[in-house]
Amino acid sequence: MTVDRPVDTEPDQSALDQSALDQPALDHQPAAATRPDRPSAPPLTADAGPPRQWSPPTTRPAGFDWPSEVDRAGRDLLLDLFGPDPEVRVEMWDGFILGPDTSTKVVIRSPHALRRALFHPGELGFARAYVAGDVEIDGDVFAALALRERIARLRPSPAAVRALAVLVRQFGPRPPQPPPEEARMRRHGRQHSRSRDAAAISHHYDVSNDFYRLVLGPSMTYSCAVWDSPATRLTAAQTAKHELVCRKLGLRPGERLLDIGCGWGSMALHAAYHHGVQAVGITISAEQAAEARRRVTEAGLEDKIEIRLQDYREITDGPFDAISSVGMVEHVGRAKLPIYFDNLFHLLRPGGRLLNHGISFPGDPVGAARGRPRLGPLPLPRDADFLHRYVFPDGELHEIGALVTLMQAGGFEVRHVENLREHYALTLRAWVTNLENRWDEAVALVGAGRARVWRLYMAGSALSFEAGRSQIHQVLGVRPDSGASHQPLRPSY
Repeated sequence: MTVDRPVDTEPDQSALDQSALDQPALDHQPAAATRPDRPSAPPLTADAGPPRQWSPPTTRPAGFDWPSEVDRAGRDLLLDLFGPDPEVRVEMWDGFILGPDTSTKVVIRSPHALRRALFHPGELGFARAYVAGDVEIDGDVFAALALRERIARLRPSPAAVRALAVLVRQFGPRPPQPPPEEARMRRHGRQHSRSRDAAAISHHYDVSNDFYRLVLGPSMTYSCAVWDSPATRLTAAQTAKHELVCRKLGLRPGERLLDIGCGWGSMALHAAYHHGVQAVGITISAEQAAEARRRVTEAGLEDKIEIRLQDYREITDGPFDAISSVGMVEHVGRAKLPIYFDNLFHLLRPGGRLLNHGISFPGDPVGAARGRPRLGPLPLPRDADFLHRYVFPDGELHEIGALVTLMQAGGFEVRHVENLREHYALTLRAWVTNLENRWDEAVALVGAGRARVWRLYMAGSALSFEAGRSQIHQVLGVRPDSGASHQPLRPSY
């Protein structure tokens, strides 16, 4: 154990903000049916430059001169939580240090961070502390998140109980208020009603188009890219993903494509430009719809693409030849999935194809999740509170077997399933690099708290995909045509 405390040094008495305390190009161009009347694709600016080591944009202020019993309670809690040998350096507001002298360090800036952890043990408490600025991560966020396994194992101990008593005497029995970036969905009505779905989508997507462009890169594609190698550039990897979807759907010139959850229009733009389809993209995010329409006009494809601000339950102008649902199924909700797939089935012509691309979670073949909440026979993902409260309110992940069953129950014949989880890990790491390389700009656009939410969620999600705790699947289904699937004997994607 490394225990290091400065000697003959008085803490800085400058006040902290009390509200904060409480509160990669591809080696080859994918084959595509390029439109002869448009000799070149819509221009894209360059990806972000090479990654750099991230560090906070401002100097960390010193802590208050807290009473000595609060300092002692904090030290006892850190030892109880992280043990004497955490993977990275952990510092406390009074100079107390645990762990090796690593370039990455986790800084506990005030006792309020520990209050949050005690009142909400596990990832949520520390996530709130980070979003509020009570905890700082200096250096490699991926290395720092190695500590989350220790946080997940936190259990009440005599030391924790004594420390909690000290903090309650000092600060009172009520926990700190959650940071304002936390979603409050109950005021918007019943879960997965149209009004509440619109509010949930707005919370996540109506942040700032400029912020999303900064994080996602010029393709403005907020879903898993497809990588030839880790050296592939992000924009090229996203182009490869769009092309993969188009190939699986077998798009041909003149066909009608419905893109559900179209985001900022990237999939529709690629399909219309390279494959000559007539595309309809729908979203219930006003900012996404406005930016997608602007991009369609900029590309000169107004005659090929229509962007609508519309709920999937409101579409009545089928049939379509193909439907792409990319990153949409997570927002539908388990109870609404039969309705979702029934709607899509009836919007397709016989022989039409659906490509569903969505995040899922693995089953539990070894019974490691017997004590976790369940959805029927399936355990729900662990520690989802942070994502539900800050990132994807009302979002629900589904086990891939259950999803395939529901698709087939809706009339589809499932023809192909592909797991792309390693690709999503690479995508998320590229987004984290973009964010950290332009941190000051991101904070200016959306504020420090929301920028911290995105840094934490994207880094944690990358690690989850790498470890196999999260998965992402593309599932290709067809609406049978009197028994005919109109699919090749062997896929050539």
